[in-house]
Order: sequence, then structure tokens, then C-alpha cells
Amino acid sequence: MRHTAVFTFASPVALQIYRSLSPESGEIGTRSEVRVALQGEDRLVLSVTADDLPSFRAALNLWLRLISVAGEMLGIAEARGEGEKEPAGPVR
Repeated sequence: MRHTAVFTFASPVALQIYRSLSPESGEIGTRSEVRVALQGEDRLVLSVTADDLPSFRAALNLWLRLISVAGEMLGIAEARGEGEKEPAGPVR
């Protein structure tokens, strides 16, 4: 049985989070798949699909945490005055 969840996050830094995480999206092993997309510049959409519940839970935990950490890091950079000065590319 396939399991699917779709989350939409409204955030002023959705575009930067998308640029940071999109290179990591796609198949995770052979049992789960993750897609990230943008709706406008302020909404990030996360779609997680997996073949079984353990894979589903693991993928959800990983990707929800990645989004949280990316948002936190962007907040820290902005607070330090190191916010984005040019269009962001992938995080290196």
C-alpha cells in the first residue's frame, strides 16, 4: 500500500529553502520518493510517498527536519546581516 502526504509551508524564505533542498529531492532508496515545489515565491510544497509505513515515517521525519533547519539557518544568517545579496543557488 502506497502512503502519501503533502504539506504546504507559507514562508517569506520559501524560495531560498526550495533552492537549498530541491537538489536532494527524488527517490530515497527504493521505497520512498520526495518532491519539493514552489507555489509562488512564498509557499513551499513537500510531497512524500512511500511503499511502507517505516519508510514513510523515516522520509517524513527527515524532510520535515531539513525544512526546519533550513529555515532556522536562513533566520540566523538574516539576524547576523548575512542575508541573501544575490539569488541563492544550492547550499554548498
